[in-house]
Amino acid sequence: MDGVREVVCSDDGTPIGLVTAGSGPPLLLVHGGLSGRWRFAPLWAQLVPHFRVTAIDRRGRGSSGDGAEYALQREFEDVRAVASHLTTDGPIDVFAHSIGGVVVLGAAGLGAPLRRIALYEPPGPVTVTADWLDRLRALIAAGRPGPAIASFLIEVIGLTPEQVAELRDAPPGPDDVLAIASRTLVREGEALAALDLAALAGPVVQPVLLMLGSASPPWAASVVRDLSTALPRADVVEMADADHEGVDTAAETVAEHLVRFFGLA
Repeated sequence: MDGVREVVCSDDGTPIGLVTAGSGPPLLLVHGGLSGRWRFAPLWAQLVPHFRVTAIDRRGRGSSGDGAEYALQREFEDVRAVASHLTTDGPIDVFAHSIGGVVVLGAAGLGAPLRRIALYEPPGPVTVTADWLDRLRALIAAGRPGPAIASFLIEVIGLTPEQVAELRDAPPGPDDVLAIASRTLVREGEALAALDLAALAGPVVQPVLLMLGSASPPWAASVVRDLSTALPRADVVEMADADHEGVDTAAETVAEHLVRFFGLA
């Protein structure tokens, strides 16, 4: 993901790293959990010919700082700060994956200059259970981020143990995923458990596209259904045979939907 690298300071002074490439209307990408901006590499290649694309590292990973004390509200402010930095000729468009979608909705509620919003399977309270969170806390507290990641991928994301083994054997990514898990898995799980979806969606006035894979875990359809009711201007598109990893495995199809939704087709 080559491009111009910048750092934007959020409201609390935390540096948020980003990279920008391409030309055309501005489009911001916000990744989900257990990843950084590199997660969008397959989609990046599909979008750069159409947009001036910017991808951020959410706080606590990659080129971004973490701040003194975590709160989901700080992440809302991060996206608002970046969107304000990118705004030159009016509000920008944004696409987010997984919990990045929660962050974007929160930023919209804070008045971030966003024109249209596309979200791929944002999670909600139904995504995590109290029992799973207790086990996750115990694994992280015991210094066992590897089993914590496996638990997350199998019990929340819906991967099989065989798929998790394949990921474990794959070449390492640009970020230390074990460190990301140790730092962020519990806090993001706790934030989701306490989330009020209706309150999050209520202030959002922008058109929103909710994207869903037909092979995703049941919580994804449940959250999309709830958000489609709570958001005043929401449309839903279901992608056949895609799962929660569709931003990787079905990047071309995701890009086609985004180009259409953002008015370039």
